[in-house]
Amino acid sequence: MTPSPGFDGIPLLHGSGPIHASCVAIDNRAVLIMGPSGSGKSDLCLRLIDRGALLVSDDYTAVRRDEGSGHVIASPPATIAGKMEIRGLGVISLPYATAMPVAAAVLLVGGHGDGAIERLPLEPEYLRLCDRDIPLIRLNAFEASAPLKLEYALRASALAARVAGPEGKE
Repeated sequence: MTPSPGFDGIPLLHGSGPIHASCVAIDNRAVLIMGPSGSGKSDLCLRLIDRGALLVSDDYTAVRRDEGSGHVIASPPATIAGKMEIRGLGVISLPYATAMPVAAAVLLVGGHGDGAIERLPLEPEYLRLCDRDIPLIRLNAFEASAPLKLEYALRASALAARVAGPEGKE
């Protein structure tokens, strides 16, 4: 396990609060999508929503740790709940989810030739958020396969969690 430090200006959060990330829910699990402005956060969310995901929030997401379950919970800030900006069209209203447990974080990076995405990563990466390690996936949002890669990664992590059992041991 490699806990990763802050990426490209993305702060590590030890408490609760808003972070600069869009978020969708896939199979009742939240996925934080992080990256600088113009990196494709909303574009990737829109394609995931088209594939059946549900919007949690666009551009900013409130996160907190649930003391009962220990999960990091993602919610939309009240001022932008159910709203999504689509570049070139404006702000639209969409159905949205609230209070979803975070299963993964995506860091949007440039193309595959720039070294930002390892072809065969040797160790998984994690984002430290609310004093929890969240699995981190690096993707290029503008690759046609980005939504599929994310869905496969979520399926693989869910399978690994079932194999490992509740204590995280195989």
